[in-house]
Amino acid sequence: MPLEIVTVPCLSDNYAYLVKGPEGAILIDAPEAAPIEAALDARGWTLDAILITHHHHDHVGGIAALRARYGCTVIGPRAEAARIDGLDQLVGGGDEFSIAGVGVHVIDVPGHTLGHIAFYMPQAQAAFTADSLMALGCGRLFEGDAAMMWASMQRLMALPADTMICSGHEYTSANARFALTIEPQNAELKSRSDAIAKARTEGRATASCALSEELATNPFLRPDSPEIRERLGLTEATDAVVFAEIRARKDRF
Repeated sequence: MPLEIVTVPCLSDNYAYLVKGPEGAILIDAPEAAPIEAALDARGWTLDAILITHHHHDHVGGIAALRARYGCTVIGPRAEAARIDGLDQLVGGGDEFSIAGVGVHVIDVPGHTLGHIAFYMPQAQAAFTADSLMALGCGRLFEGDAAMMWASMQRLMALPADTMICSGHEYTSANARFALTIEPQNAELKSRSDAIAKARTEGRATASCALSEELATNPFLRPDSPEIRERLGLTEATDAVVFAEIRARKDRF
């Protein structure tokens, strides 16, 4: 049975995630402490560990306060250790560890930042991808380049199709609008866009989605789509070149 996952809205559009393991609770990213503490208190949970994906302040700003209250272990990217205060354990792609009774696989996903990592938990049937693979999008290239990000997308695309992709921001509505400019005849994308609009009207989060649905609708995972290639005038290009053009167009969108 999948583990319980709680989506915690933070700041203006960030999400943190709580995972309840058999031996305690795990937090993925710590944008700010107060809403995370409230979510824990509401469930009578304590916090055993924080897993950090990358160094940006809107993902690490709550570490100190949460660590002070709960005495939790903080685990984060080895490649960004010099840029994140309070890490107790350093990890990188290919590492596996267990925390709170939950097995965690670490995946390198550079592009947004050079040391960005994702956390895949088979027991939870979920991958926490923060600002790498996002709902109907991918993170902006602040430190890496398009080739690096495309390689990161391919690593995540190789996960089981039923994996829930839990990303770090509520950008889905804007991502859907852009995706429809890239692949407007994609019926599944149009249906998903309508569902997102309804969910947001109702105040529901839309930053998590099954990988199978991302593969069917997210243009950043679909550079092999004949419609996308024709629309971009890149019918003979490599997937990497098509991906780079999609990323460039999103930056101008």
